[in-house]
Amino acid sequence: MAATTTSEGLINFKPKGVDKPYYTWYRVVGSLDSPNPPLILLHGGPSGCHEYMLSFVDLQKLHNIPVVLYDMLGNGKSTRLPEKNGDESFWTVPLFIDELENLITHLKLREQGTKQFDILGHSFGGMMAAEYAANHPTGLRKLILASAPSSAELHKEGLSSLKATLPEDVQKTIDRCERDGQTDSKEYEGAMMEFYKRYLCRMDPWPEEVETAIWHFSDDPTVYGTMWGSSELDIKGSLRNWSSIPGLSSIKSKTFVINAQYDEVQDIAVKPFFECIAKVKWVTLENASHMAHWEKREQYMQLVGEFLTA
Repeated sequence: MAATTTSEGLINFKPKGVDKPYYTWYRVVGSLDSPNPPLILLHGGPSGCHEYMLSFVDLQKLHNIPVVLYDMLGNGKSTRLPEKNGDESFWTVPLFIDELENLITHLKLREQGTKQFDILGHSFGGMMAAEYAANHPTGLRKLILASAPSSAELHKEGLSSLKATLPEDVQKTIDRCERDGQTDSKEYEGAMMEFYKRYLCRMDPWPEEVETAIWHFSDDPTVYGTMWGSSELDIKGSLRNWSSIPGLSSIKSKTFVINAQYDEVQDIAVKPFFECIAKVKWVTLENASHMAHWEKREQYMQLVGEFLTA
């Protein structure tokens, strides 16, 4: 069997209103000359970075689907911008959609209007993908919304119901630390880990790639802190009132929605995708959480692969 082709590089990216170019790091696994449309992976966070998405490379091995990974601006191997910490006017979903378009153009994924591509967005990546697909981008063939909420309000409702399942002392610690501005304390970190072990990743130990994603949040909290908050439960950033629901009926691409039984993104936050998108299928995996693509890796890749190759 021939070795899998892998390439990576940096793409110049100049956001609107910025006087200097930044860069986006990317990696392509497989050949973009494959007869199968490439799958672009949008990571969550929005600071989770590409490592925890590496399980999706299985799709290249199983189905010869080229896989495109990248680190969004401000994260991982792309340009870091700590000086823009707290700047909600800069860190927006449209910024990241512009970056995605720049990536697609650079890789010539819709050259001459004949090529197509698929998108899988996980968590925040799915939020971004839903907005992107609602604008009917040329070349988008199929859409996968993986453990992604349709709105911040519904996501908060689901998170509140999960938080209520934690031991009472853990709940009190979380509430107190958030109220007193002590979300950077070890006490808060320990309490949140009780939540994460139940609803972020239920594997023990966590895969190294998932550990790396969590490390990214603390290594450079600029984007996550500005857009989301101090933790998954403390939503105070620019996405606090975000919703994709008004535009969902405009999505024309065939769409696969997937979440999990113990996912931090609960059914209440996913349901509008199923109700509003015309061509949609929804699967909820049992005995898995937000990292179901690691916990139920074989089953997950089978479902995604079947959707993409049908």
